[in-house]
Amino acid sequence: MTSTTHDSATDETAAVARVRDTLDRQALLTTLGVEVVEISRGRVVLDLPVRAAVTQQDGFVHAGAITTLADTAAGAAAQSLMPADKNVLSVEFKMNLLSPGVGERLRATATVVRAGRTITVVSAEVESVDGDARKPVALMQATMIAVDRR
Repeated sequence: MTSTTHDSATDETAAVARVRDTLDRQALLTTLGVEVVEISRGRVVLDLPVRAAVTQQDGFVHAGAITTLADTAAGAAAQSLMPADKNVLSVEFKMNLLSPGVGERLRATATVVRAGRTITVVSAEVESVDGDARKPVALMQATMIAVDRR
């Protein structure tokens, strides 16, 4: 019988690198100015600096930009727990917009609720950050699917 050792530190490093690579290849994130704050297994934090280019007619961050931020964080969190030969796609999500997006930046924190072999459920919270003040902006519950890498 052969024994296989499992190195969780190596797994974490590889998962973080895969997620970072996926985020780096998303041109929309560059367009929006999204910044990676944290990547770990089952959790991703992204920031969106608030500037005129991401706002709507009243000066609030556009709901599309908020949703993109939350969806991207959720997908990245899900991907961090998927096998190396898999990539992630959104299947569905429910977005609750709680208050207008204002402040210095918006921060999306996504955490995996349940990771399955094919389907992963993720919760993402978006908050405005203005100095030390934080305020809830949106909540997302998302379902992600593992697909073969292309």
